[in-house]
Amino acid sequence: MPVNTITASPMLHENQERIRVDIPYDTVLIQKIRTVNGARWSALHRCWHVPKTAEAWQKLQRLFPDIQIAAPQPETPAAPRLAPLPKQAPSPIAGRFVANKISLLLLPDTTDFMGLHLPAGLVPAHLATVKNIHGRRWDAEMNVWKVPYTKLTLRFLEKYFPGLLDWTFEPSADIPERLPELPIHSYPAKATETPAKYEEAVTALEQCLMLKRYSWRTVKAYKNCFRQFIRHYNEIKPSQITRRQIDDYVAGLIREKNISESYQNQILSAIRMFYAEVIPQEHKVQGLLRPKRPEKLPHVLTEDEVSRLLKAVDNLKHRCILMMIYSAGLRLGEVLHLKMTDVQPEHNRIFVREAKGKKDRCTILSDKAWALVHEYLDVYRPIEWLFEGVNGGKYGERSVQAIFSQAKAKSKINPSATVHTLRHSFATHLLEKGVDLRYIQELLGHESSKTTEIYTHITKKGWDKIKSPLDDLDI
Repeated sequence: MPVNTITASPMLHENQERIRVDIPYDTVLIQKIRTVNGARWSALHRCWHVPKTAEAWQKLQRLFPDIQIAAPQPETPAAPRLAPLPKQAPSPIAGRFVANKISLLLLPDTTDFMGLHLPAGLVPAHLATVKNIHGRRWDAEMNVWKVPYTKLTLRFLEKYFPGLLDWTFEPSADIPERLPELPIHSYPAKATETPAKYEEAVTALEQCLMLKRYSWRTVKAYKNCFRQFIRHYNEIKPSQITRRQIDDYVAGLIREKNISESYQNQILSAIRMFYAEVIPQEHKVQGLLRPKRPEKLPHVLTEDEVSRLLKAVDNLKHRCILMMIYSAGLRLGEVLHLKMTDVQPEHNRIFVREAKGKKDRCTILSDKAWALVHEYLDVYRPIEWLFEGVNGGKYGERSVQAIFSQAKAKSKINPSATVHTLRHSFATHLLEKGVDLRYIQELLGHESSKTTEIYTHITKKGWDKIKSPLDDLDI
């Protein structure tokens, strides 16, 4: 039979009579058959099939005038009564699926993905690992997992399913390392900030902050604070706003919105920057009343809680990220800014570049963390950043926060903990193990020792030697 021949034959699918349609792999032909109501692809039989109805048969004849019937043609074309074949030839895939094997197969409608069939008997042990494949998606119609047809996927499969793979085809040698564009979750765009009447003042403040080389986060925060301030006095030029009006604005926010001390300081810093640096009216902001900083203790996890948290993460990359944050006392932004060359196992250190305050520093590299990262590098082979997203580029902060939240819920640790709690826990646990506070300050990158001293109020080292005076009373 010629390669380009399109044939129709009877078949039984899920105890329903259907019309099997064998067509060569061609995107144009596939788009055509998809227009038939009820058309479906069978991964098991490697064919398309449509309902055995007059409407479907007529549509097939219109789409494929040269279609051949692998059985005697029915008397009336309007009602497809395809007689069963004396002996239907087995499909090229039928019988290839093994009960205790994971089968890989080519898909008819895409060359970027391949099908992965996970038998029911292997689901309990291996479903979680399959879900860790980059870019995987479930196709309910075909009853297979669609996984990227890339070298990255092949390395992952060979590493985590040794001896379990049943290839129904020979993988090509020229497949890409990874797909250039995979669908990723997109967050809804935030509403655009309403500009103030004198928006040029906000622009002038932004330029001043950029010239002083403030971080983009600080620029964004100061702009928002100052814009809301001048919008409050929208009809007054910023240069004509008085010191009394500045105090009234901040007092109103405290009274009506109960803003925090840190947010109050941020507002005052933005206002002060404008009047002291942008326009020569520093007298308006001299001696601004600053709030007293609250002395709050950070949340800290116990060593047992950290262990439970890390064990609750199955994904290799996700566990590496959380382990690196805790083992080196990194901030969230710092771990995502790590490049391949920043990890120096030969010196047991991690080089953190342009951290908070635009300061570089070195911190420790844990042997256990490096062993896991080395395993991760062997599979994922990132190009530039140590932890890259599905499409390359730096891994997203929201993704790490979601990973932590899921692990926190699964491990049932302190519900108030955040990703930054791992950094606090790193410092506290070092202090409890007797590490000098000066070394901890250097590892964390604190400019002032007073910042590091907060952990002395959290550690419970030596508490077992302290006895309440009540215990010595004769009562």
